[in-house]
Amino acid sequence: MTDLSPPQNTSKAPRSAKYVLMLGALAALPALTTDMYLPSLPAVEADLRTTQTAVQLTLSGTLVGGGLGQLVIGPFSDRFGRRLPLLIGISLHVAISLLCSITPNIETLTGLRVLQGFFNAAAAVVALAVIRDRFVGSAAAQLLSRLMLVIGVAPLLAPTVGQAIAALWDWRAVFYALALIGVVLVAIVWKFMPETLPEDSRSPGHPRHVAGAYWSLLRDRHFMALAVIPGLGLALIMSYVVGSPFVFQNEYGFTAQQFALVFALNGAALVLSAQLNAALVRKFPPVRLLRTALLVQLGLALVLLAVVATGAGGPIGLVAGLWLVLSAQGMIPANASVLALHNYGHMAGTAAAVIGALQSGVAGLVSPLVGLLGGNSLSMVTVMIGSCTVAVLVLALGTPAYRKGGWPEHAEHDDGRRVSAED
Repeated sequence: MTDLSPPQNTSKAPRSAKYVLMLGALAALPALTTDMYLPSLPAVEADLRTTQTAVQLTLSGTLVGGGLGQLVIGPFSDRFGRRLPLLIGISLHVAISLLCSITPNIETLTGLRVLQGFFNAAAAVVALAVIRDRFVGSAAAQLLSRLMLVIGVAPLLAPTVGQAIAALWDWRAVFYALALIGVVLVAIVWKFMPETLPEDSRSPGHPRHVAGAYWSLLRDRHFMALAVIPGLGLALIMSYVVGSPFVFQNEYGFTAQQFALVFALNGAALVLSAQLNAALVRKFPPVRLLRTALLVQLGLALVLLAVVATGAGGPIGLVAGLWLVLSAQGMIPANASVLALHNYGHMAGTAAAVIGALQSGVAGLVSPLVGLLGGNSLSMVTVMIGSCTVAVLVLALGTPAYRKGGWPEHAEHDDGRRVSAED
């Protein structure tokens, strides 16, 4: 059972903008890898003479690879510290990005994207583990929400940048840009990233210990319920991500530039709601914000379905409905993640890996349903509603969040102090 009693040893959330920018840039690498490539999907389909569904699998494959990568890299970071797996993972991301730029067919590109997701998963899992190395509760939720301001730059700017690069050269040049971003991140980590896991706090790392750590997490029903919720949230986002280029450009006749603008507008919804969450966690327990946001999101998604089914408002109605649904998402993953990680400071990398693997794996498995169901606006919204519904059911059935007295209010809210090694 997840214990939410106040931890020991005080520690305040970091105020350094450089610290937040560094962790945010790392956590945003997988999103950049996806979003810069988005406007090029129709061009990839035409150039490689393939299908819409096959092209969408290059996105889903990145997510599945990311999920597998986190399961390997998380325990590795608990054994060898945070810096080493980060440097190795990003360096391999650079090499694979260069290989993607010369791929001859869709099958090779899909395989390389799986590998790209596997290795750049190091950036996401280490960023989350670093936060848990130092903070819990409201302070961690506040920091994660602030990171969304940085991470949110990916959907705001990446498609526009990707479109500009592809327009100047072609879609393959996008992967040169991703390689360059990786080189910059390696330099930043090498020079500025501190090691947050002391040697005396590292795990033994032998297979039996790793298996035991994963088994203890899998047996924790509350942890698993909370850990899968960010994955269902990412499934919702990725259903929108993989479907929106075709919905807006093919179904509604948007140009690539208009699509990039709409994508940026919807990205702003995630950023703004995450900043709202950062302010609200100072006054309200993370679990209260989580359970409220999930219900609100489901209600908004049902309204969006009615808009799409009836055609009310045309493209403006669709954009407005998507904006509202995505705005609720900014308040969900940070709160779910900090609640899940609360008791696992002694193996934060492994616990973060499970959360990250579920995020990538669930999203990678769910998002292709958009293409399989027709690739239109109705199929996109239907898959988004399914993700919302399952998330509400998981929180309701897997935790006491919706039960009266299940998580006493005084135990839900803490001041963000760091958990001791013995918690």
